[in-house]
Amino acid sequence: MVSAIVLMNVERDRIKEVAETLAEVEGVSEVYSVAGRHDLVAILRVRTNEELADLVTGQMLKVEGISDTETLISFRVYSRHDLEAAFSRGPPR
Repeated sequence: MVSAIVLMNVERDRIKEVAETLAEVEGVSEVYSVAGRHDLVAILRVRTNEELADLVTGQMLKVEGISDTETLISFRVYSRHDLEAAFSRGPPR
């Protein structure tokens, strides 16, 4: 699994529209509206680097209203959910 985080600047009057459009794209697992330097953050999860390249440079570039992006490719995922699941099995026997 290849995961990436895409930070986006979006035309102000199109934030909701862009977020809803991206949320429907296969490979985009979540889209967040955020405060700070960026307007939206998308979490991408695909099987291969080729799928990621197509998603970012092919599909996302076609969404009107996105003015700038920065893509961060993850090396490892550390999740509280994963840690809680590991410890919820009870003490070792």
